[in-house]
Amino acid sequence: MVQHIKTRVESLDWETIQHELDEQGFAKLPVILTKEECEFFIDMYGVEESYRTTINMTRYRFGNGEYKYFSYPLPDIIQHLREAFYLALAKTANRWLSYLKKTEQYPEQLQDFLNTCKKYNQTRPTPLLLKYETGGFNCLHQDLYGDIFFPFQVVFLLNQRDQDFCGGESLLVEQIPRAQSRGHVITLEQGSALIFPTHHRPVLGKKGYYKNTVRHGVSTVTAGERYGLGIIFHDSK
Repeated sequence: MVQHIKTRVESLDWETIQHELDEQGFAKLPVILTKEECEFFIDMYGVEESYRTTINMTRYRFGNGEYKYFSYPLPDIIQHLREAFYLALAKTANRWLSYLKKTEQYPEQLQDFLNTCKKYNQTRPTPLLLKYETGGFNCLHQDLYGDIFFPFQVVFLLNQRDQDFCGGESLLVEQIPRAQSRGHVITLEQGSALIFPTHHRPVLGKKGYYKNTVRHGVSTVTAGERYGLGIIFHDSK
């Protein structure tokens, strides 16, 4: 199942993706996971021994739905996705720091970054599966989990919109300094993914780059069930 995962990620049009990340702060990716791989994750949702914790969104007023954080060791396919995307996005992360006149701080390899997380007592894995039933939604938020965080994360849609569910679009809202906020609504296909900022993104203004704070969420699912896979690169306290 994990065969060619890294090759698929490496074969993406990264020149265009990097340009989109710089220009709009996010990038919508083509289908990467096969239907069979998506169904594997959906079936895995009920395998409780795979997870370290389950979060009921309603209980914490995060929204209406449920998500589960994987335990270490991660399933091979998730480990491969996490490593492959980190390798490409660490370059973007350091470039964004340079725009803001800050020193590069993200190493080339994921494990080196996770070693930094460990120094800050962030050792719990953060990749997760999410499930929304009819009426489910996810409030706008950021996934930081501690002092150390990676500036990008990737979310995959695991089933098919307008077939398995309706509604449930991915939402991004940018808080623009001294101005109104800007919203983005993104629809994905089964097996495709979205790269978006974890905290903020640099924007070029008349006097150089400034930061827009970005939050993300999911709009209300109006029918059916929606499943997603989130790849977060930093570990949690």
